[in-house]
Amino acid sequence: MLVLVAPGQGAQTPGFLTPWLELPGAADRVAAWSDAIGLDLVHYGTQADADAIRDTSVAQPLLVAAGILSAAALGAMPEIAPGAVAGHSVGEITAAVFAGVLSDAAALRFVRTRGLAMADAAAITETGMSALLGGDPETSVAHLEKLGLTPANINGAGQIVAAGTLEQLAALAEDKPEGVRKVVPLKVAGAFHTRHMAPAVETLAKAAADLAPADPGIPYVSNRDGRPVASGAEVLERLVGQVANPVRWDLCMETFKELGVTTLIEVCPGGTLTGLAKRALPGVRTLALKTPDDLDAARALITEHVDA
Repeated sequence: MLVLVAPGQGAQTPGFLTPWLELPGAADRVAAWSDAIGLDLVHYGTQADADAIRDTSVAQPLLVAAGILSAAALGAMPEIAPGAVAGHSVGEITAAVFAGVLSDAAALRFVRTRGLAMADAAAITETGMSALLGGDPETSVAHLEKLGLTPANINGAGQIVAAGTLEQLAALAEDKPEGVRKVVPLKVAGAFHTRHMAPAVETLAKAAADLAPADPGIPYVSNRDGRPVASGAEVLERLVGQVANPVRWDLCMETFKELGVTTLIEVCPGGTLTGLAKRALPGVRTLALKTPDDLDAARALITEHVDA
């Protein structure tokens, strides 16, 4: 079974969209999206520096646009025939497009609202996120809670992301949980998936009320609990709530395993989720779309999957 996944915030790098815009029709498509949401995705994806694309209100629409664009370059979704789709954090919006829950235009309008609302929430208090590498999950979670931090992303494969105030994160750097090898600050602008994002939930709920989601045409695996969601309305409700609740990517990967995953392809800017899959899903073939040079290898994997 093939699983198609979309990465979350922090996967973006300066200029990563440049080679994708050389594909036929891609530049015009992204320019039209830019006009529709009032954000120059072409500029931010090709010319902006790391600090500019770290801005939550920029990074999130940029990632969703890149994911949609790179998946479209693989082929139409029925022909790709994934057995399931999922995304990490903002990547869930990209996955909602793959599953047919939201149109491209609706997803980009929604993620633009999400990015702006989360940036506003992040501006209230200085917050951030740090990745813990190694250690026992239960021990690490208990330690984070003692420091007042939230285990915002439980990613599996020995990785948990802590989120909270800068002071709390500084305390974590000085006092790591037992067994944790390293604490790595992430290039994000706030404590996402925590109570600090609560102000964004109301804004997103209002934006969601204007959308008409379809039921998923492909099994859609949710970050909330790692389970497939059958209703478009429930997908949208979960997209609203997830900004202030932890991401359980570990449970998503458990579901991939239960469903019989044999191949996992991560759309642009790929790398993070395939890295986790290599450690947590041994024997599963993985491929990350970084540039259009990866498309032929991805299509070959898809052909093998379809013909199997």
